[in-house]
Amino acid sequence: MGQRSRKRGQRQKPAASTATAERPQRPEAQRRPTSEERNAAVRATLQPYAPGERPWVIKVGALLAFLTGAVQLGLYLGGVKLHVADTRPAAGSTIVFAGLMFACATGMWMMRYWAVLGFMALMALLLLFFSFALIKASSVLGFAIAITGVCITGFLFFKLVRVLSRLQLPQYPGR
Repeated sequence: MGQRSRKRGQRQKPAASTATAERPQRPEAQRRPTSEERNAAVRATLQPYAPGERPWVIKVGALLAFLTGAVQLGLYLGGVKLHVADTRPAAGSTIVFAGLMFACATGMWMMRYWAVLGFMALMALLLLFFSFALIKASSVLGFAIAITGVCITGFLFFKLVRVLSRLQLPQYPGR
């Protein structure tokens, strides 16, 4: 379908667009900082952790990772067979998961960047799991468990973001 503007001829640009092009620039003192400038200012205030310094959220995260691995391995060695989706987990996957949790707990206790990042990824997955469980909750108990899981994992994830920003990335030779 044709446009009416072709039938009437070419129109001139509206006066409002020329007025915005001639708008005076703000003085440097009145200019609002860009997001990158604000980010740089926040980064400048962050102090790396001192050797041996561990915030409470790292201690809690390391304890949770260790307990998760220990309970998983203890249940397997005790002969308890957990049913997950009408199947029983194999010995290999149970041992690998427990070993992964022990490695994560050790890495977090040693304040390693990769361990905190991995634990945050696990928290994000658990947050999604509990959110989906919240959608499917069919009882008050199910709702209470799901909302508690969402609150705890979301809170830990949020608190670990600041810790991760203060951790130092490893320096590799040649960089």
